[in-house]
Amino acid sequence: MAVDTGGVSDWTAEESLSELAQLVKTAGGVVVGRLLQRLPQPQKMSYLGKGKLEELIETRHTCQYDTAVFDDELTPLQQRTLEEALKVKVIDRVALILDIFARHARTREGKLQVELAQMQYLLPRLAGQWSHLERLGGGIGTRGPGESQLETDKRILQRKISLLESKLDDVSRQRDLYRQKRKREGIPVAALVGYTNSGKSSLLRAMTKAEVLVEDKLFATLDPTTRRMALPDNRQVLVTDTVGFIKKLPPTIVKAFRATLEELSDASLLIHVIDITSPNAVGQCQTVEKILRELELNEKPRITVFNKIDLLPDVTSCRDEASVLNRLKENDGIQPSCAVFTSATKRWGLKDLTETIGRLLTNQTSTA
Repeated sequence: MAVDTGGVSDWTAEESLSELAQLVKTAGGVVVGRLLQRLPQPQKMSYLGKGKLEELIETRHTCQYDTAVFDDELTPLQQRTLEEALKVKVIDRVALILDIFARHARTREGKLQVELAQMQYLLPRLAGQWSHLERLGGGIGTRGPGESQLETDKRILQRKISLLESKLDDVSRQRDLYRQKRKREGIPVAALVGYTNSGKSSLLRAMTKAEVLVEDKLFATLDPTTRRMALPDNRQVLVTDTVGFIKKLPPTIVKAFRATLEELSDASLLIHVIDITSPNAVGQCQTVEKILRELELNEKPRITVFNKIDLLPDVTSCRDEASVLNRLKENDGIQPSCAVFTSATKRWGLKDLTETIGRLLTNQTSTA
């Protein structure tokens, strides 16, 4: 469910709702219907207007849904009102993303980051949200007799947050020591960034021949992976894959993953990977650029990689890398100096990419 406010955006409400459906499938759910309402702004109490809410209540009997997922972050009041009206579990986009993160976190650091984000999301929602505790599986407090139990749960939750932040501070210090060691060794770092499921992990594996997890799912990679790669002139470079970005990325996630995102700050250059086959590639690109600006990384040297070119309809008849690249250059008309076309799965364009990395690193050295 979503509300279309009609504001100016690189995304339409329909596109955002389609992405929400992808997130639901990634979390293991089955989408049985969708609803979109146009309003100047979401209703303060119920998010949806009265008529649409009644329509949603009626469809519960025909669609047999047991969970209602909303495309915006709901206030505690909105969530409570919707749950009382619909008589089903109600979650928003943030809770859904956090659930996916919890499923995909594999390392100790990743699990700490996800748990911190969950606790920070949960804290302002404690009042009147006792069932919400059970839904997130936090196990902090139970349905209590009143205000005293609520305050107890808040204190427990705040202590848990402080403990998690302390543990992640240790992780951050360890990462900083590792980065200082890399600097002393003089090995540059190229960090892969991009929208979730743009093919960053596939590209890392193709470039470095590393055995890394590759799945056609949103947020398949949460934990940063760094591998060494030799450039054409035999210089060594470290390539780091980090968590993918997404529209409406919750601030709690950005804050919790700061130790991971610090890897981007210390990188010599960023490789922005774009899924050229995505129907909303432009919107996804703008989302990544917006987040990079918020992280104050927009001035860092950048290579733009248009990935998955083997899946483009107008190049499927091409049998080799050269013919594909020639077709793309003819169609696009321009070839920016720091833009590269690749297919990670077919290993097309990797020579161009490594040469471009080497050229940018050489330019940095000469201007340093």
